[in-house]
Amino acid sequence: MVSLVSGLVYVLGAVALRVFWRTCVSIYLSPLRALRGPPSPSAFYGHVNQIFRAAKFKTAQQWVAEYGTNVFSRWLLNIPSLWTCDPQVIRHIMQSGNYSKPWEFRLPAAKVVGNSVLVAEGETHKAQRAILNPAFGLAAVRELVPIFVDKSAELRDVWMEEISAQGGSARINVVAGLKQMTLDVIGLAGFDYDLQALKITDKPTELYKALHQLFNVTPPVSFRRILTDSVPFLGFLADEYTRATKDARAVMYRIGLQLIEDKKAAILRERAGTDGGVETRDLHGRDLLTLLIKANMAKDVPDNMRLTDEQVLSQIHRFLVAGHETTSTAAAWCLYALSRNQAAQQKLRDELLAAPTDTPTMDDLAALPYLDQVMRETMRLHSPVALMNRAADRDDVIPLSEPIVDRQGRTLHSIHIGKGNRVMISVLALNRSPAIWGEDALEFRPERWDNPPDGAANIPGVWGNSLAFSGGPHACIGYRFAVVELKALIFTVVRAFTFEFAADPADVTTIGMFTQRPALQSEVKKGAQLPFFVRPYVPA
Repeated sequence: MVSLVSGLVYVLGAVALRVFWRTCVSIYLSPLRALRGPPSPSAFYGHVNQIFRAAKFKTAQQWVAEYGTNVFSRWLLNIPSLWTCDPQVIRHIMQSGNYSKPWEFRLPAAKVVGNSVLVAEGETHKAQRAILNPAFGLAAVRELVPIFVDKSAELRDVWMEEISAQGGSARINVVAGLKQMTLDVIGLAGFDYDLQALKITDKPTELYKALHQLFNVTPPVSFRRILTDSVPFLGFLADEYTRATKDARAVMYRIGLQLIEDKKAAILRERAGTDGGVETRDLHGRDLLTLLIKANMAKDVPDNMRLTDEQVLSQIHRFLVAGHETTSTAAAWCLYALSRNQAAQQKLRDELLAAPTDTPTMDDLAALPYLDQVMRETMRLHSPVALMNRAADRDDVIPLSEPIVDRQGRTLHSIHIGKGNRVMISVLALNRSPAIWGEDALEFRPERWDNPPDGAANIPGVWGNSLAFSGGPHACIGYRFAVVELKALIFTVVRAFTFEFAADPADVTTIGMFTQRPALQSEVKKGAQLPFFVRPYVPA
């Protein structure tokens, strides 16, 4: 009996030791340690605060100059990680299928957007993507352009009223208006819900207040928030931001479920008098939610591919969160870049005023070459998404764009990475790389797209030879929606106004972790803002 117990203890001990080794020790004995990199400044945070702070691009510049495009860094709990802006490495990570979003990203993100396509991995992600694809195709986006144009015109009129009230010129924080406009767009285009963000009075809609709470504050990385996001029973430790986020999501959940029920009922009424089924060919209807629900109800979709109401609801949250914040941020940076390059602003305005319509279609917008160049240059130089992170799902060997030298002076043609190690992809460092874009890589010069450098073709992005919308199977599914909306917005406001930056450019900074929203260092507590002197355009 004693020998049996001893044997059992031995087996359990061996299993426990193996689990401990594979999940803990082996992560720290990563082959990534062979790479060069800076010393870790913190036993808990590693380099996280350096990577995510407002000066994240300065950190990137320093690391590339000292260590090259592939750097050994430390993630939370000092987990070995690879920081990279090497296009070949990034292509492998995005397309090999060996990497996924780490739990420390997915858990807090899921608290806001649920298990949506933004968070899901594996077969769940594939199923969601298959259902969502028709709603984000060219035909669907084409139907939404009138919403983009109408809301852009409404924002123009709001700014014109401010200008009139201030005597012909107004100092306007454009970030506020752009966020309201893009929120209205995603409300109508996303699920036919009028948020009335551009008409906010003393009684904003309940959903608008919830969304304002979600986006008004960017919390810093903290041990307390990581714990409450990761361990459900520690919810009592939640800080004010986390509690407010939970309350806001409850509002989104309740309104979202009602929207789904209303849409389903409307679709069934539309099909009354038929056999009641929905075919894929029936997928018409302007808002994305209607298209999504119809696609999900289609008879020719296998049962194992259908989304639950919970998963459909998650897509609503994802539409709201990702559908307006990044577009408004891109628009703000675009106006900032044009204000710093007045010649480009006037050249763009001349092209837009020559267009024969005030209400362009998608084809009209596509026929404006300099507008397209301005969009590409904005998303290259000022990508709203600054960083992406992944975790290795298995031991892997990553090919390099060019050989590197490790800590021991050895020449490496590939990088070995261990299961569980993190990868930080610096979108900004790649999009602004002098090795690809030349010595003027930090300048806003739309004309560079007349003849883009050969190296740009190696960037594995889904649009515009940049990583602004990511790439591979997890590339932004709504990139067409975002690009056309952004074009419609810039078309409308640049035709109507001149923009002159109203602060010291040296005071401009960014807030956000994975994103980079514009702000002023001297007033960073006020959140995202970019003040301009805005005046009606009067031809000379």
